[in-house]
Amino acid sequence: MRDLPVRDPGTPADGGPWRFLSWLTRAEAPAFAATAAWSVVGMTAQALMPAAVGRAVDEGITARDAGALGVWAGVLLGLGLLMAVARTLGHVASVRVWLGAAYRTVQVVSRQAGRLGESLARRIGSGEVITVGTGDVVKLGSVVEVLGRAVGAALAIGTVTVVLLGIDLRLGLVLLLGVPAVLALSGPLLGPIHRRQSERRDLTGEMTATASDIVAGLRVLRGIGGEALFERRFRAESQRVREAGTRAGRAEAWLNAAAVLFPGLLLTLVTWLGARYTAAGEITVGQLVACYGYAAFLVTPLWVLGEAAGHLTRGHVAAARVVRILRMTPDHPGDGVREPSGGELADDASGLRIRPGLLTAVVAGQEAGALADRLAGYTGESGVTYGGVPLAELAGLRRRILYAAEGDVLFTGPLRAELLPEGPDERIASAVRAASADDVLAEAGGLAEGTVAEAGREFSGGQRQRLRLARALAADAEVLLLVEPTSAVDAHTEAAIAERLAAHRAGRTTVVFTGSPLVLAAADHVVHVQRGKVAAEGGHADLMAEAPGYRAAVTRQLGGPGIPDEYGPNERVPAENVPEEGAPDESVLEENVPNEREGDPA
Repeated sequence: MRDLPVRDPGTPADGGPWRFLSWLTRAEAPAFAATAAWSVVGMTAQALMPAAVGRAVDEGITARDAGALGVWAGVLLGLGLLMAVARTLGHVASVRVWLGAAYRTVQVVSRQAGRLGESLARRIGSGEVITVGTGDVVKLGSVVEVLGRAVGAALAIGTVTVVLLGIDLRLGLVLLLGVPAVLALSGPLLGPIHRRQSERRDLTGEMTATASDIVAGLRVLRGIGGEALFERRFRAESQRVREAGTRAGRAEAWLNAAAVLFPGLLLTLVTWLGARYTAAGEITVGQLVACYGYAAFLVTPLWVLGEAAGHLTRGHVAAARVVRILRMTPDHPGDGVREPSGGELADDASGLRIRPGLLTAVVAGQEAGALADRLAGYTGESGVTYGGVPLAELAGLRRRILYAAEGDVLFTGPLRAELLPEGPDERIASAVRAASADDVLAEAGGLAEGTVAEAGREFSGGQRQRLRLARALAADAEVLLLVEPTSAVDAHTEAAIAERLAAHRAGRTTVVFTGSPLVLAAADHVVHVQRGKVAAEGGHADLMAEAPGYRAAVTRQLGGPGIPDEYGPNERVPAENVPEEGAPDESVLEENVPNEREGDPA
């Protein structure tokens, strides 16, 4: 199938929700103009039909003139055909402008999400983003679409008013004053709708975030027996959303009722006045028929205007959410202009210095994620430099420093595009082998035919981890930051990855935050970070022999010496119970000798 060109969505105008809606309408100007034009033609043709019927009654039926009756019947037929064609083409244009506005919004939000990167997840929940992408874009598309039809409705009302003024000045004035009155009576109902739509929208975002968390952690929840707890939480949130939706629906129902009641009252008034004027001989029977037809017709354009008001209210709420995301700025935009003068990545806060061209392993325990965030420039903190240049001023930050964390996801689509959208197959193959993911690639159908389902759920946790590692390696960044890249694989696979990673990244800067002895042994340099500061550094073997705090941190999951007895195998030891570097070594007992510190008479 031929690939279609990707359209540039453009840059939204700065400002609030109304500015965004205005920009969206201008961006879809051709389709919007077509929708408005066909709406004008269709509405005008329909508006002229009562006049044709009235003339047919007066000049054909009342005057018993078959020729005149045939002429006006032909005019009526022509107006009907014109209206049918206009409605058909107008519907096509409406769908085009609706889809265009919706997907243009998706494009600008997706582009902004990519620009924000990790910053987005820190500021709003995943449910908020999902709701914007699934619900708000629909409302924004509907706003632009209904505005096009509202233009035709407004011009149709103007046409009918002019015609009625020609028939009878009093009827025309009633209509001229009645239409604004109808709109004014419906106006007070828009405020409650806006408030209740906003409330429902916020609660829906929270509930969607909860649902995402449950789906993502369902296996874990089952393992710890937490399903019932989250089920109760989700049920309570869904009930709040239901109640908010009921309140919003009640407000919308009042608006819809007003959109029928007030135009109906205007129709009744115009018809009653027309009947009286006919009985008094002031207007003809045909003109009475035309007046009734006009009054009945006005229900449609007035309904369209009421519908537009409702969509504008909902669209304003949706646009406010979109604008909130578009106004966000990344912690470090990565659009600096300074080039680095070297390759050292340095963090003044912790004293960590990453030497260029080496595989550096960092043992930081629970501090690893925060430290990696800072080194990658996702926290907005100063004091981190690359080649002597602060990250905020570095040219091409995201191109130079790649951060691959455990929470990264696999995207749906071809496996090759997932690993490396553009680049030679040899580069991908080398990265796959370094990540020990050859078997995963073969099981998925190979590089050419393999695909990834939603979030890679067809793969096991270890397979997903290896694919994420292969993707990070294939990017071939100047600096690669990895957080626990082997936590979900077996020891044999971990040993292979440790050996191949060092060879694959030879000569390039690689930082691995890990506590795995296999990876630490393969590293060129090892750093132990404790309580936010570098406590020791050197080779793995030397640190194991000379640094008790490092030894305790590395062996904490092995139940090794230096760990208090109350922490068994595979249990995480709190940082305060890990010996500090330079403290007396209390772990110099022989292997397999029970720790007898507590109660020891010495």
